Amino acid sequence: MRILILGGTGEASALVRGLPPGLDATLSLAGRTSAPKAEPVPTRSGGFGGAEGLGAWIVEHRIGCVIDATHPFAARISANAAQACAATGTTLLAIRRPAWDPVPGDRWIDAADMAAAVLALGDTPRRIFLTVGRLEVGAFAVAPQHDYVVRAIEPIGDALPVPRLTTIAARGPFDVQAETAFLAERGIAVLVSKNSGGAATYGKIAAARALALPVVMVRRPAKPAVASVADAAGALDWLKAL
Repeated sequence: MRILILGGTGEASALVRGLPPGLDATLSLAGRTSAPKAEPVPTRSGGFGGAEGLGAWIVEHRIGCVIDATHPFAARISANAAQACAATGTTLLAIRRPAWDPVPGDRWIDAADMAAAVLALGDTPRRIFLTVGRLEVGAFAVAPQHDYVVRAIEPIGDALPVPRLTTIAARGPFDVQAETAFLAERGIAVLVSKNSGGAATYGKIAAARALALPVVMVRRPAKPAVASVADAAGALDWLKAL
């Protein structure tokens, strides 16, 4: 059977590395990073041209199953996958990584989206650690009074034109000890994070808790209600049962 895996996450990587014999898989990446991790299956990069383009690709390549293993905030491709699979009658499974939940000691400030996250920072200038990805940092340009530290996998270029900006290119995972030292040494007053879930980037959340720092936590966007599992192991079990 031919499988299309929509990836770009640790779950997608674990899935392709654990695929049983006899499956002809293609991994699709969004193309937003210049040097993605090499994977042991054929890989394509870039968009499909919306739901219609994805549907045409599925038909052309005789795909029997699509697994959506994209990031929790990749709402558009998940919506396109659901629409394309419904239109073509293709089986779809999503890996839905569980979100983080606050625990005692956390000082979370809930934000519905990036615009709400900007407002949550307030007017008083503070040193802000942004870990929302380079495609989202531009939302904070309307609050130039803050001193921003941005960490992203790829350089952000001029996406955040503010007077005080420090950029750090890095890829997780990041452990709690290193994150705690980083926040303290940089004098961070507030952390802004997407609720991405998973262990790879949870270190900053635990570090903020240890330092009693507030965390502006951006909620996940809604995704289509489709068959889903929590991790790559669940997806592999599902594939074996087909």
